[in-house]
Amino acid sequence: MELAYYSDFAVRLVNTEQPERGGDTLTTVEAVRDLFGPAQQAARRATDSDVTRLRTVRARLRAVFEAADTGDEVLAVDLLNALMMEFPVSPQISGHEFRDDDRRPHWHMHIADHAANATASYTATACMGLAFHLTELGIDRLGICEARPCRNAYLDTSTNRSRRYCSDRCATRANVAAYRARKRLESERSARSGRTAESAQDSAARGDR
Repeated sequence: MELAYYSDFAVRLVNTEQPERGGDTLTTVEAVRDLFGPAQQAARRATDSDVTRLRTVRARLRAVFEAADTGDEVLAVDLLNALMMEFPVSPQISGHEFRDDDRRPHWHMHIADHAANATASYTATACMGLAFHLTELGIDRLGICEARPCRNAYLDTSTNRSRRYCSDRCATRANVAAYRARKRLESERSARSGRTAESAQDSAARGDR
């Protein structure tokens, strides 16, 4: 089932907002349509109402990622289940690719789009993909970027489950910040050590007198 791909729908929606920076790109119908990517059929149904509806879904999906990021597995699953009950999917068999010289279709499961509006279509797809990712790869594969003030959501696809940042850019920025913090600490310790040595020398000098 091509659901691993759909999990990225959730990430794209959550990351249209950066709460700590006060940023929000989900403000127009065009922004809603851009979220769908190649799925233009569902995107064409988008209206102004979907901006508000998807913002509500976005907050709920962020809560799933935040619960997973803090290790609260039960809460993350409960929040995601609540969304899937509200926005159910309709699976169907699809065969739009060919696998041999006889042009026999490569049959696979696909999410059918029978939703009433663009928000319902997008949310059902995103949640089903996220559920697949969670159950197949583990709750610890859902994360929130540690680089502040970023806090973007991400899906960890690393082999050793070591991802902590949403992008190489954030990882580099965090590493540079940590390096500078270590250097400042070393400098402060060195300065304190120097002052302590000077104080000891002064005390010794006074004692000699």
